[in-house]
Amino acid sequence: MAIGKILKDDASEEKGERARMASFVGVIAITDLVKTTLGPKGMDKILQSTGRGHEVTVTNDGATILKSLHIDNPAAEVLIDISKVQDDEVGDGTTSVVVLAGELLREAEKLVAAKIHPMTIISGYCMPAECAHNALLQRVVDNKENAEKFKSDLMKIAMTTLSSKILSQDKEHFAQLAVDAVMRLKGSTNLEAIQIIKKPGGSLKDSFLDEGFILDKKIGLGQPKRIENAKILVANTAMDTDKVKIYGARVCVDSMSKVAEIEGAEKEKMREKVQKIIAHGINCFVNRQLIYNFPEELFANAGILAIEHADFDGIERLFLVTGGELASTFDNPESIKLGHCKLIEEIMIGEDKLIHFSGVEMGQACTVVLRGASHHVLDEAERSLHDALCVLSQTVNDTRVLLGGGWPEMVMAKEVDDLARKTPGKKSHAIEAFSRALVAIPTIIADNAGLDSADLVSQLRVEHHKEGCNAGIDVISGSVHICPIYNFLLHFKRYYP
Repeated sequence: MAIGKILKDDASEEKGERARMASFVGVIAITDLVKTTLGPKGMDKILQSTGRGHEVTVTNDGATILKSLHIDNPAAEVLIDISKVQDDEVGDGTTSVVVLAGELLREAEKLVAAKIHPMTIISGYCMPAECAHNALLQRVVDNKENAEKFKSDLMKIAMTTLSSKILSQDKEHFAQLAVDAVMRLKGSTNLEAIQIIKKPGGSLKDSFLDEGFILDKKIGLGQPKRIENAKILVANTAMDTDKVKIYGARVCVDSMSKVAEIEGAEKEKMREKVQKIIAHGINCFVNRQLIYNFPEELFANAGILAIEHADFDGIERLFLVTGGELASTFDNPESIKLGHCKLIEEIMIGEDKLIHFSGVEMGQACTVVLRGASHHVLDEAERSLHDALCVLSQTVNDTRVLLGGGWPEMVMAKEVDDLARKTPGKKSHAIEAFSRALVAIPTIIADNAGLDSADLVSQLRVEHHKEGCNAGIDVISGSVHICPIYNFLLHFKRYYP
């Protein structure tokens, strides 16, 4: 049977050289798209959605850019999946991993054009991958035994992560915020305990870290503005008047007095529900849904702070940090776990009123309040800070660090070059290609800064043939920087997640 009879009418088939070329073209196109964002001088991309509203995003975060693309090339889809895994596992290095994979395939395309079989290239790539891994393992630095040095490492890692982001101008300030927030976690990687709130106004330098939890809601009229030793019930339940909630239902009455009776019955039903909630012995009630005037009045009369329409992320994080659970029924008070905190009060940030929960049960909980000129700036600042928090939380667990500025790639390239000279046959061409792909990273970093990459990379190669070299590219001064101290630090898992 002919293959055309098996496939659908609109299906297409590519095989052999044509299919391989399509994969190369797709991956190289994605690589060329994101590589201009790499490094401290990488450029931002302006993305406009095709959906309703044509939302605009300004970012140089590789994962965010790639997630926004509509791709129909299978090889390019694999590359995007690689960046997603890197983002989930480490939180940073999403652009680097895509550029490295793309450069490896760019080199592989040249080898295929030179009539080297793909299986030879694959086996030739596997050998230097192990060699490069071992080269980094021999040079990692681990200061976990020295608390002061380790905290300094964390600061440098945070500043390196932020140096290519929108926060680079104030990277010392935000690095300190990120380190302080992660150190509060005491070794945990649960970033749910760190909340980020964005408030337009002021400058980025006005951002600050606050102990406890901040809910972006106002306290209603007649509600207590301050509660000490709070017992908090977090719920997702309807607190509007309990109308007949059956689609198309109709109630016929023959007089207005009957309407009043129905309204009275609804009010009585709501009163019973409020009494069940009050019976839990709480002094703060937070609801995911709206709270109408009548139940709000009942809560106020009972001296209970009632907060309505809290966003779902805020609700989830609130019962997490206060040690409570989300409730939807109230018949069995003993089965519901209440949240606790020492103080609830209303605070002002800029021109907005918010509710502050301090002394929460999860002591490591904290809130980073970001200030900035516009929503675009704040969104990118949040992505940048989230990357730094992810990397720092991973570093607290695995304390091995490396130098940055193109140093790891040059170290690996040198070892891979040595391996190529010892390897006979066509595999040596694949190993040399692997080395060239590694050197492409510092080359692109220099190109993005408008520097002479050929000159800088050749200087860097000379330095790395000296014993114990720790030289990298400094794009600020435009030269090869030999750092006797570790000015640029990266987490080891950035290269091997």
